Amino acid sequence: MTEATAFDVQLLDWSRVKPLAESVRREVFIEEQGVPEHEEWDPLDDFAVHALVVIDGQAVATGRLSRDSHIGRMAVLKPYRQRGIGTALLHALLEAARERGLSRIDIHAQCHACHFYRGFGFTAEGDTFLEVDIPHQKMYLDL
Repeated sequence: MTEATAFDVQLLDWSRVKPLAESVRREVFIEEQGVPEHEEWDPLDDFAVHALVVIDGQAVATGRLSRDSHIGRMAVLKPYRQRGIGTALLHALLEAARERGLSRIDIHAQCHACHFYRGFGFTAEGDTFLEVDIPHQKMYLDL
């Protein structure tokens, strides 16, 4: 599948999505990228809207929109990358932001993914910085 619309993206609160989203984030951020576990989990999860993609009963991708208009924790399991799943996640989270009347979205993009976000109209702001020892770029999108 290559079309973003071919994926069913569910928007859920943390209490419903936690076990599935945790497994994706653990594999991508903690195991693959080496993010310390204590840095991965934060109280923002409890109040965020979470996007989840499940294929054949397996959670393969997740992301969140926090109350402070920040999209983050975008993660797609390695075997499912380059199939439009990240695009589907971001579309769903941006639509959720619009439905909530948000006027601007901020992200801290890993530098290797900046081109992905630019494709949605995000603009870089400021200098790159390290977050959990990974180069990031602050970006924003006016809705």
